[in-house]
Amino acid sequence: MKKLAIIGGTGFYEFEGLIIKDSIRVDTPFGEPSSDFILGEVNGKEVLFLPRHGRGHRILPSKINYRANIYGLKKLGVTHVVSISAVGSFKEEIKPGSIVIVDQFFDRTKSSINNTFFDEGIAVHVAFSDPVCPVLFKTLGDIARRIGIDYHLGGTYLNMEGPAFSTRAESRVYKSWGMDVIGMTNIYEARLCREAELHFATVAQVTDYDSWREEFVDVPTVLENLKRSASISKRLLEMFIREFPPDGECECENSLKNAIVTDLTLLDENQKSKYELLLKKYFN
Repeated sequence: MKKLAIIGGTGFYEFEGLIIKDSIRVDTPFGEPSSDFILGEVNGKEVLFLPRHGRGHRILPSKINYRANIYGLKKLGVTHVVSISAVGSFKEEIKPGSIVIVDQFFDRTKSSINNTFFDEGIAVHVAFSDPVCPVLFKTLGDIARRIGIDYHLGGTYLNMEGPAFSTRAESRVYKSWGMDVIGMTNIYEARLCREAELHFATVAQVTDYDSWREEFVDVPTVLENLKRSASISKRLLEMFIREFPPDGECECENSLKNAIVTDLTLLDENQKSKYELLLKKYFN
């Protein structure tokens, strides 16, 4: 059975026609998720919501427990994840107030703790050349075109550490590299969803031009433009939820098939218990 989750801010479970049914707390081997998971329903379609920064936006990007968040979604039976995040733009044509349906990532983070679930007694190397589910990517693009919103299909998301915004020197270098947008969260979610064999896509909400245009980027500027881009992404997601699940075939749900190097019979009982949810179909 296909089940959808949306990761984003608190406002993303305020859709027209959405019925909130439950708030679910989940325990994981990796600690506590950012928040309880909100279970809702739109036109009979069940969907989970998770505010990645917690209720009231209290958790910095580098302090988010991404492993617990994605593991929690997997434990709740989620199969498809759409992640919503605020980004700066490196391209004149990618204007604040628009959205980008991302298809690539470039990692400039410093922490490695959230890069993988498999950090104890096992070597797993997932293919990550194309980090976004091709079916979700195409479906979101088709819907965006059909409803006529201000969007860009495809683009590279540079994931910085934060929490400070870029210096002008950094911003100009990233622009010269050909990056499209910059944010602080999505690379971890993309990697972990691939390891959890979940279908994953990113909708990036453009809030500013970073600092390469001699502009001053601050929180009030970001929040004002976020209102415009959030209204666009909500329209996209409302239609996506109504039409879920998408048509098409991909290999996202078999991402670990050729990725496990370790002989799984060598795992001890604690390791088997820790990884059972992720590896159970490969234990036999």
